[in-house]
Amino acid sequence: MSKGKVSNFFHALIAVVAGNLVYLALLRYMPPSARHTPRHLDLGLLVDFWFCLVFFGIIKTLSGHRTRSS
Repeated sequence: MSKGKVSNFFHALIAVVAGNLVYLALLRYMPPSARHTPRHLDLGLLVDFWFCLVFFGIIKTLSGHRTRSS
């Protein structure tokens, strides 16, 4: 496996874990429609995915700045 693929895997893993932790921490403050029901496709799943996507974008942006500045 190439170094880029391993790096991308760990970035995605960190984004999913961090996104889910933040989603779960904020779950009690969300309206009922934004809460995910297990084994269903609903708005809550989309909100959870959005948190993960935001973290992935932040991680990729920061790692890009670090690579360019080195």
